[in-house]
Amino acid sequence: MFKGRKLLIVTKHGKEQVIAPLAEKALGVTCTVAHAYDTDYLGTFTGEIQRHGDALATLRRKCDQGMALYGYDLAIASEGSFGPHPTLFIAPGDDELIMLKDLVNGVEILARELTLDTNFSGSLITNLEELETFLVQAKFPGHAVIIRKSEDSTRGMVKGVNDPELMAKLGQKYLNDYGSFFIETDMRAMHNPSRMQAIARAADKLFAKALSLCPSCSTPGFSITDIRPGLPCSACRFPTASALSHIYCCVKCGFSTETKYPNGKEAEEPMYCDMCNP
Repeated sequence: MFKGRKLLIVTKHGKEQVIAPLAEKALGVTCTVAHAYDTDYLGTFTGEIQRHGDALATLRRKCDQGMALYGYDLAIASEGSFGPHPTLFIAPGDDELIMLKDLVNGVEILARELTLDTNFSGSLITNLEELETFLVQAKFPGHAVIIRKSEDSTRGMVKGVNDPELMAKLGQKYLNDYGSFFIETDMRAMHNPSRMQAIARAADKLFAKALSLCPSCSTPGFSITDIRPGLPCSACRFPTASALSHIYCCVKCGFSTETKYPNGKEAEEPMYCDMCNP
């Protein structure tokens, strides 16, 4: 399905560093980076351009517009969202969505990596001690930071700061000029190794899905679309919230299959049962 084809990586933030080696090994493609396409046009983390639509819509636009510009029929793009983790609200999360769009087979294949392994944060700085504390938590200088006059201001903003000497000069200057300033982690992939690792994990999931073919029509992307709970408790046999089966469905023809006991066990421990351990 993919071997020998050209894959367009739609990015301007260095994501090809992790995506290209994985794609070429898994799919047998030759990768090209869409250097002529400015993905910042669809939105920036720092607010100069607001993202219109959700991450999925943005991914489609990246792939569609990149392929139209380069004349390719196979493209990949990723989009990250940052904020409170959806289940552990007190901790920040990195939610990476990645898409492989294939015009030859008429499919979009998606994968997601949701992780707590992120340094995403921001803080108002009023003195050098607060600055030093933030930089340690932000994993500086291995991860870059952004400074600006205030949280909502884009005037005088400096991105991609990863040099301690420059950071010291800028910190003192901003304190002298404004009395305080706002600092945040630079979440662009080329300045954030933690995020780059999350993108690599998402890409691994994506390529595994792409290589899974529908048993009915051989379309790539045959993967789990639903998880059915109900694995019985080993003590009382009451259905638990644990997975009883996985539903696989073709993104093109709709063929589906059900795989029971996907985690290799036919009963759940009583500690996870609402009857035995309410």
